[in-house]
This record gives sequence, structure tokens and C-alpha cells, in this order.
Amino acid sequence: MPDLAGRCGCGSVTWSAQAEPLWGAMCHCEDCRRVASSDYVSWLGLPRAAVVWSGPRKCYRSSEKVVRSFCEGCGSPLSFESEVFPDETHVYAVTLNDPGIYVPTAHIFWSERLPWVTVNDTLPKHAKGLQDAAAKGVSLLD
Repeated sequence: MPDLAGRCGCGSVTWSAQAEPLWGAMCHCEDCRRVASSDYVSWLGLPRAAVVWSGPRKCYRSSEKVVRSFCEGCGSPLSFESEVFPDETHVYAVTLNDPGIYVPTAHIFWSERLPWVTVNDTLPKHAKGLQDAAAKGVSLLD
């Protein structure tokens, strides 16, 4: 079982998890892009019970079923938790101490990608995201 760990930009907030990642995907939805001020966001899904946080992490409800967190000091976005996935915490893959271990398996919300974003990978490109798939009783990342 890997010992995963990460931190915010200034290092005030750290996280660790002794668990296998559940999945990895790159999200192109507008919400994720705006919150991260990025072209898209690379997410790593982890078992919520395995994630341990330390430092001044601030949480806020970004929509009816979603809570996001960030570092209170430097503002780095850190996590996404949804009532749709009550047993998962989604962390930004770039917060990993060793982001080279991240292995994405798909693009989600491909329908919302920015028109100037191009990718050269052969990963599946799903029009919608994980919450939409879960509501329909399907999994995009098996």
C-alpha cells in the first residue's frame, strides 16, 4: 500500500494517505477550471477515511452537494468532496509531493473543455463527469 502525501504551495497544509488511489482523471468542467484558475484539473481519488490533513485548511460549500478546500495562507486549492461520493476525497494531483506517480485514466467533462486545449494522449474522453455517471448507475473509471 503506498504512502501518499502532498502539500499546498506554501507548505502550511499537508495531507497524507496510506491507501491505493481509487482513480485518476483530468476534469475539464468550468467549475474546476475556475476554482483552480487552470485549463483543466488533474484529480486523484482517495478513500476519505485514509486522508489525514494538517494545517490551516479552509473548507467551503461550492455547490449544494460539494465541499472544496484550500490553504488559508497561500490560497492553493486542495480538495473536492461530494455527497455523491461520501467515501471519497478528491485531491489535486499536483499537490502530491511526487506528482510523477499520478496516473490518469480518463478525461471527464470533455464537452466543457476549452477550445484551445489539445491533448496527445489516447485516454477515454467522457462528455460528462463522475457525479453524472453515478446518478445513472455507471462508472467511467473502471
